[in-house]
Amino acid sequence: MAPKVALFVALGLLFAATSSAHVHGKKCPIDALKLNVCANVLNGAVKVGLPDYEKCCPLLQGLVDLDAAVCLCTAIKANVLGIKLNLPVDLRLILNKCGKYCPDDFKCPN
Repeated sequence: MAPKVALFVALGLLFAATSSAHVHGKKCPIDALKLNVCANVLNGAVKVGLPDYEKCCPLLQGLVDLDAAVCLCTAIKANVLGIKLNLPVDLRLILNKCGKYCPDDFKCPN
């Protein structure tokens, strides 16, 4: 009886682990068009007034660091932000402003 229970528990754990697995860095769960507010984060470094990151950062808030980076890459590649960015410096600047970390070796996926 014990081997059957152990097999059942093992299969249940295996099924639960594979069904809830999330592949980071593959696709952005945010509509890239919404990320256009993030372009102003870069302008906020040189202008006076309310910080624009208050509009950008909540969009990235529920994402892990690499997923947030991928979302910004998606917006950059689609030119949704409407500005020329110096990757990866500007990408890191936006992520850091929002409390996210971008590894030094991170490159936007193709």
